[in-house]
Amino acid sequence: MGDSCRHCDACEHDLEQYCAEGATWTYNGRERQSGAPTYGGYSDHVVVEQRFVVKVSDTLDLKAAAPLRCAGITTWSPLRHWKVGPGQKVGVIGLGGLGHMGVKFAKALGAHVVMITPTPEKGADAKRLGADEVLLRLPAQHHPGRP
Repeated sequence: MGDSCRHCDACEHDLEQYCAEGATWTYNGRERQSGAPTYGGYSDHVVVEQRFVVKVSDTLDLKAAAPLRCAGITTWSPLRHWKVGPGQKVGVIGLGGLGHMGVKFAKALGAHVVMITPTPEKGADAKRLGADEVLLRLPAQHHPGRP
């Protein structure tokens, strides 16, 4: 997100994504002032309202910080919402962009982590990332004419 109206009820409660006037998305949106299109990651530069900026420490490698944005917040939010911690078990389905963050975060929070994947190689990767168990689960076979 790059901006919002900053004055509607949603914005005043830190829920700018629900802005009554519409949030300004960083990709395929329109800048509030100029009306110019937004191009997200395809941009050479971007201007955003300062409350939507997160400073990355100079000591953190940008390549390591990048996954913390979309995949990071997508997996972190439910783990925090459900107060995941020691003594709990978390199942993570698939080891893609979100799955690897889910494994790392859940393990760091102290949970017992189970990776669910159809691929033994991904299971080995999940173990290296901290998964306690791997459940190999093949996808259901679709048979025409059968539910």
